[in-house]
Amino acid sequence: MSEGTGPSPEVQRRRLIVASVLSVVLIIGSFTALIATGAGTAGRGADGEPAASAEATLAPATERPAPAETATPEPVVPAFDKGAHSIDDPASIWVVVDKLRPLQPQDYEPADLVAVPVAHTWEPLLRQEAADAAVAMFDAAAQEAGLALASNSAYRSYGAQESIYAGDDDLTARPGFSEHQTGLAIDIGPESGVCSLDVCFADTPEGQWLRDNAHRFGFILRYPADKQAVTGYQFEPWHFRYVGTDLAAEMRTQGITTLEEFFGLPPAPEYG
Repeated sequence: MSEGTGPSPEVQRRRLIVASVLSVVLIIGSFTALIATGAGTAGRGADGEPAASAEATLAPATERPAPAETATPEPVVPAFDKGAHSIDDPASIWVVVDKLRPLQPQDYEPADLVAVPVAHTWEPLLRQEAADAAVAMFDAAAQEAGLALASNSAYRSYGAQESIYAGDDDLTARPGFSEHQTGLAIDIGPESGVCSLDVCFADTPEGQWLRDNAHRFGFILRYPADKQAVTGYQFEPWHFRYVGTDLAAEMRTQGITTLEEFFGLPPAPEYG
C-alpha cells in the first residue's frame, strides 16, 4: 500500500467484523454481570442481610397443640374388710351373739379379763382392749362435757347369767347367749344413779353424750330403740358393746346400727 492512501476495502471489512464481534462480546458480558448483580441484590435485605423468601414470609406459622390437661386421679379408698375379724370366734372383738348365735362353747370365758378402774356399782371386768377403751371414754366424758359416768355391769360368766336369767327373753339373755359373757359389753349410767338401767337414760346428758361419742372409742349402742325385731331385745340405751374403732366408725358412716344388719345376718327376734 502506498503512503497517503487509506486501507484497502478488504482490510476495512475485516476491522469492521472484529469491532462488531467485540461489541457483541462486551454487550453479552455486561448483560450477564447485570443479571448476576440483580440476583444477589434480590436475595438480600436493605441492610445487606439475606432476605426471607416470599414463600417463607407468607407461609403461616405452625401452632403446636396445647398439652392435654392430665386429670388428677381420685384417691382410691379401700373397701371395708368385713372379714378382718371372725364373727363366730368368741375371742374375736367382732363376734356376733344373739338369740340365734350362742357362744361356742356356751361356757366360754375370756382369757384376758382385767378390772376396769372406773366408778361402778359392782367392780367391772372387761377384756383388756375393751377395758382400756372404756377408761378412755369415761375420761373423755368428764373432760369434754363434765359428765361422771359409772359402770353398772360388765363381764358376767355363764354361771352368773344363769343366776340372773328370769325367763323374760326380751329383757335378759339366756346363759350362753349373753354379750356380757364375751367380756366386751358394759352397762353404763350416770354416777348419780339417775335413770340407771332405765330407758330414761337416753334423755340424760350422759346418755346423749354416749350416743354421740361412743363410736370414737370403739363402742356401739347394741340395742337401738327401733331394732327389737332385729336384735331380739328392747331398747337398752345403757348397753354398749366394744367392737373396735374401725367397725364402730364404719357402721356410723354407713348409718347401720346393728351387727346383724351390717354383716348380713338374719334377724334374731326369737330363740331358734
